[in-house]
Amino acid sequence: MLKPFRNLRYLLAYTLPLTAFAGLWLRGPYTWLTLAYAFGLVPLVELLWQPVPAADLAPAATDDRRHWFFDGLLYANVPLQLGLLAAFLWRLNTGHFTAPETAGAVLSVGVCCGALGINVAHELGHRPRAWEQRLAQILLWSVGYLHFFIEHNRGHHRHVATPLDPVTARMHEPFWRFLPRAAAGELRSAWHLEAERLRRAEQAAGSMSNQLLQFGAAQLVLLALIGGFFGGAGLLAWAGAAGIGLVLFQLVNYVEHYGLLRQRTASGTYERVQPHHSWNSEHPLGRILLYELTRHSDHHYQASRPYQTLRHQPVSPQMPTGYPGMMLLAAVPPLWFRVMNKRVPSNAGF
Repeated sequence: MLKPFRNLRYLLAYTLPLTAFAGLWLRGPYTWLTLAYAFGLVPLVELLWQPVPAADLAPAATDDRRHWFFDGLLYANVPLQLGLLAAFLWRLNTGHFTAPETAGAVLSVGVCCGALGINVAHELGHRPRAWEQRLAQILLWSVGYLHFFIEHNRGHHRHVATPLDPVTARMHEPFWRFLPRAAAGELRSAWHLEAERLRRAEQAAGSMSNQLLQFGAAQLVLLALIGGFFGGAGLLAWAGAAGIGLVLFQLVNYVEHYGLLRQRTASGTYERVQPHHSWNSEHPLGRILLYELTRHSDHHYQASRPYQTLRHQPVSPQMPTGYPGMMLLAAVPPLWFRVMNKRVPSNAGF
């Protein structure tokens, strides 16, 4: 049952782009506002404010898979993300920002590139309707990460928690070693997936029927548009923000499945993905800001479930704090290993 007033809390997800817009207009130290909010205030609150225990298999908000409010929250992120990038490039091009202001703007907009450009695209990319998937592609296009659309659903969800998955972090693997392996592995996997699809259709992998090549052409169009309107400085600023978004999303990938491994069956295949193959967090702010991505176990258990229906899986391993705090921890490998290695189930690591 939908509780309309209680679920207005999901509007808090818009505080990320709104703080970024505010920083671009107010300038000075305010350009750092989104970064300070997402990785300063939110981790501190989640560290001090422990979540209320959830009932087993309780949905995040409702069991209703189609609801205008929850769907509309996602759709609005598309104009917000495109508008933010346009404002970001225009302000840097005309506002004579100082070096610290530019750095703060790039980092703050980069946070939104990860949270809006990739995370919301991830949710929309799992939707069955073609136009929703097109919205996902627009968001991914805005941050230069279109190959994720190919690799995630057809690769990651199939191979998660196995050595075949490029974005499942291995036990004792530092994030900064994981990052290049995951980034290159996703692109390589997307190529192999498209080549295999085209082989079955009796088409050449190098033909323009290859969706990865189509996406590459679309990304070149974006670069040409940015370069044409904002020059080389604009291209560097966009690349910086998009790169920050990519690193942040790879931090999310890292913490979601660190050290967890599906076992092989007697036939040699891997067991079906289960809730205990993903790390979860019930900390409320991270859940809202990331559209319930932190209930990752149920997402992998049934990927078609919209974010508002994701359930608390009691058997999933739980993180000691929310995703933003865990991402900060992962960026410092010795601290990550000290906190997390003892929490990895003894029969799950690889």
